[in-house]
Amino acid sequence: MSYQPPTALPRDLLDDAAMQHALSTHDFGTVFRLARERAGISYSRIATECDIKPDRVGTLARGQGRISSFGKIVQIADALRVPGHMVGLAPRPWEADGAPAPQDWTGPDLHRRTILQVATASGLAAALPALHHAAPPARITNSYVDRLRERTARLRRLDDILGGADTYRVYLAEVQRTKAVLQRGSFAGEDARRRLTALLAEQAQQAGWAAFDGGRGKEAASLYQESRAYAQEAGDTDLYGNSLAFLAYGTLAHDRRTAVTFAQDSCATITSRTPATVRALLYERLAWACAVDGQPAGTEAALDSARKALETAQDGEPQPDWSVWVDRTELGIMTGRCWTELARPLRAVPVLTVALGQYPDEYARDKSLYLSWLAEAFLTAGEVEEAAATTDRALDLATGVASIRPMQRIAPVLESLRPHGQIPAVRTVLERTAL
Repeated sequence: MSYQPPTALPRDLLDDAAMQHALSTHDFGTVFRLARERAGISYSRIATECDIKPDRVGTLARGQGRISSFGKIVQIADALRVPGHMVGLAPRPWEADGAPAPQDWTGPDLHRRTILQVATASGLAAALPALHHAAPPARITNSYVDRLRERTARLRRLDDILGGADTYRVYLAEVQRTKAVLQRGSFAGEDARRRLTALLAEQAQQAGWAAFDGGRGKEAASLYQESRAYAQEAGDTDLYGNSLAFLAYGTLAHDRRTAVTFAQDSCATITSRTPATVRALLYERLAWACAVDGQPAGTEAALDSARKALETAQDGEPQPDWSVWVDRTELGIMTGRCWTELARPLRAVPVLTVALGQYPDEYARDKSLYLSWLAEAFLTAGEVEEAAATTDRALDLATGVASIRPMQRIAPVLESLRPHGQIPAVRTVLERTAL
């Protein structure tokens, strides 16, 4: 019989819904607390086996702080004998051969209703991280990296329909797995290593975006910085520029000038070889940074550059999956957002109205966000009833979305509507949010 550490969790506790939720969301404070309460495993024993300071274990159990480092998650899983799939890892060496693998939900026909059907009462955030990931081959080849890139593209589709609070752990687990392969794998050649490093940069950007969307600003910034380092190591100029654009987006809330500098630096990476959608994306982010910083001339110039990038795209030109979503509709929405931010409603309202008319309700988080800018533009133009109706529609779409950003945007619009509370349409939407 293989060695069982004194902190190994009993099977009935691993089967417990609360424990499974805590493990899948990497809430190790709750894991430690349940281990003590339900299995009599002391915090000092956990501290010894997991190589964590005893006071740190107690602090985590009281709900203060989190563990996110890949190495520590692996150490905890091994010490507590938690099967790898329960914490988003590949099967651990001590697991019995032939154990059933969890279902892989990354197929091409992944849809919101499918996810909702398989998610149990423990919630999407608990269900999604249990994605199956096959063990890497003995030698990492370009073909293997291609398969990982395809998987990353499939998982990216989750962001279209779910918020960052639901997807963050999924994307973070992918980053952690790729890091492990990069650190421990044997490569068939330097090109395979370089391409896997570039993929890691791409995955870190996706995880950072989910963190930002879910209200984890510090984690987002850290992942963007990691992405920049990996993109530089891989020599991938496009991903390097995008990491700077992400840093610009995340920095805007507290340091506008630095954000503009990040965005300008991202555009400086553009060359004649940069794909059209990447160019458009980087210029869009620069336009947004300039708009928030109150620079109309810079905003207009960047929007014009983004428009030219899309107009001059060559038929059949390959575009990376992480930028392929940038099209004329997306550019129209960004244009409207920028002019709203600059208090130019006569420019903002028409372009937002047209673009949002082409934007599907299925992408509820993003559409609710974009509608909030349209509502703000209506208010600036003095069209209070239209602003109220648009806000009401944004609230409909924001309901149940696992993202903090829609309500962050809608809340100030509601405050701006409050002085007009005598108008029936405004009163209705304010009463809706009064509870």
